[in-house]
Amino acid sequence: MTNISKIEKGMILNIDFQLYAVVGLNFVNPGKGSAFYKMKIKSLRTGNVIERTYKSGEQFEEVELEKSNVKYLYGHRDKYFFSEENNPSARFELEKDVLGDAVDFMKSNQIVEAVRHEGKVISVSLPIKVVLKVTEAPPGVKGDRAQAGTKMVTLETGAQINVPLFVEQGDVIEINTETREYVKRVE
Repeated sequence: MTNISKIEKGMILNIDFQLYAVVGLNFVNPGKGSAFYKMKIKSLRTGNVIERTYKSGEQFEEVELEKSNVKYLYGHRDKYFFSEENNPSARFELEKDVLGDAVDFMKSNQIVEAVRHEGKVISVSLPIKVVLKVTEAPPGVKGDRAQAGTKMVTLETGAQINVPLFVEQGDVIEINTETREYVKRVE
């Protein structure tokens, strides 16, 4: 068990029999009353971020997770299929609600990191930056500055993101998967 004062950002905790990643932790000492901690936690099952308040001295169970590389194979009807990187016959599937927004940037044969708890895959994490091809892009009109010089394009995975006006259909671009933002055009 870990005391709340020893918890750091990035730790994985078992809270109410669910796994959460600590996104942020603030110690609050009001002028009146007792001190407390405000903790932002992200559910590893749903991806939802919530904020909870805890008293000083509370204890939490820290969870150790295993990580390994897996290959994304394909998706069909909100189910996504993966295999072990070096063993294509060892396949497993995950539901869309487990993967969250990661499905927007996954393409076939891409290597992603599987997060396991007690031998079971509970989520996957993408690299921070991925390279994808633009499949649909409207023409960039120079006089159209309502969107501050950006336009919405569709990527090969079906995801839509804002990019600068000079990006055209067929271009290969780099995207930050955490912020869902354009990084650069790849030559």
